[in-house]
Amino acid sequence: MPRPNVVFACNACGGETLKWQGQCPHCGEWNSLEQRAAARPSKPPVPRAPAAASRLDSPAAGSDARVPSGQDELDRVLGGGIVPGSVALLGGDPGIGKSTLLLQVAAHVAASRPVLYASGEESVAQVALRARRLGLDAGELGVVTENDLDAVTQLAAERRAALLVIDSIQTVQTGTVASSAGAVTQLRECTAALVRFAKQSGTAVFIVGHVTKEGTIAGPRMLEHLVDTVLYFESDAGSRFRIVRATKNRFGAVNELGFFAMTEGGLKEVRNPSAIFLARAPEPAAGSIVMVTREGGRPLLIELQGLVDRMRFGAPRRIAQGLDANRVAMLLAVLHRHGGLSLQEHDVFVNVVGGIEIGETGCDLPVVLALASSLKDRALPTSLITFGEVGLTGEVRPVAYGDERLREAQKQGFSRAIVPKDNVPRRPLDGVAVIGVSRIDEALGAAFGG
Repeated sequence: MPRPNVVFACNACGGETLKWQGQCPHCGEWNSLEQRAAARPSKPPVPRAPAAASRLDSPAAGSDARVPSGQDELDRVLGGGIVPGSVALLGGDPGIGKSTLLLQVAAHVAASRPVLYASGEESVAQVALRARRLGLDAGELGVVTENDLDAVTQLAAERRAALLVIDSIQTVQTGTVASSAGAVTQLRECTAALVRFAKQSGTAVFIVGHVTKEGTIAGPRMLEHLVDTVLYFESDAGSRFRIVRATKNRFGAVNELGFFAMTEGGLKEVRNPSAIFLARAPEPAAGSIVMVTREGGRPLLIELQGLVDRMRFGAPRRIAQGLDANRVAMLLAVLHRHGGLSLQEHDVFVNVVGGIEIGETGCDLPVVLALASSLKDRALPTSLITFGEVGLTGEVRPVAYGDERLREAQKQGFSRAIVPKDNVPRRPLDGVAVIGVSRIDEALGAAFGG
């Protein structure tokens, strides 16, 4: 019986079947089968030398020094710089600045090391025009417009490139797969080929990936498993500020953040990211408070706003932007039971200024004080900051890195802090009056003088 020319492979589990089906017979995933060319009969294996193990303390196993990217914020997210032989996947919405950032990085590295920028979406003239608009000295940067991945990696090997930028992975294809660029099989095979090339040659590779409408990188989840680092570009609608977040990093901390501002000259680093979120009204307003959260390896001062409005009709609304809505509902119950403030007949709205998402419990106490401020229509002092976790029994629990949070508040000029009692520093901070509380009613009394 002749061997079939095509098979249908599941992009979830990799299983193959001869006929298309709505459901994968191997893993049960729906609409995951994709046509691909059948594998050719394998040739007899070529004899090769047996594998040899290396000691981790041997000179050959030692890691090379990291390469500075020219952007301290990006180096922070990467864990200290670009690791030779690593593969990083950068995703984000269209027009957010992925190509701009990588062109700036490539131009900086090209001043001292060979770099190849492979663009499948722009011509060389268009890339040069963008470099001139950004004011980059990119004379030593090698640019190629090629969709054949094999040709790109061969050119990078000939140039002994220290850095290879692929913009984007959805536009390149390899001849080993009989499908068009952007297909699931092409994405998987191209990424795997780039990983092999990086590990064998020591070339650091940056890959630009398009995202879906849900905000995730387009293609199988396997892409994020193959690479060493996964970075996401985030931005609030209409804002010129950009955030680069590491969701996976084999060479550094995950959830580390880098802050940038989009300008006419490209992306500029934001040295003091807390200033982004502290553009408050000149006069104190009820429902507004500054909290100290921790994102990645740094503390951030962020304004949190709460609004309480008497319900007009129907069921009361509970809307939270930047926070977990279920946790806000829990805090409302604690505020009623242990704080003596009932919001059962009020609509409640909570918003984190700046569009950042907060997932830690240190925002509990700020939420409670902001909602109490809005309900009482009493503004809190602009010099006040707070943080702390609130338990179901009304206790205020300590959070990690309390001293670092207070030092950041001191640096930004805040003079009063309401924090969990166990987070009160042993040595007083100059210019900051720290009030320690152990229960929610104590926190309300300290904030409003009751």
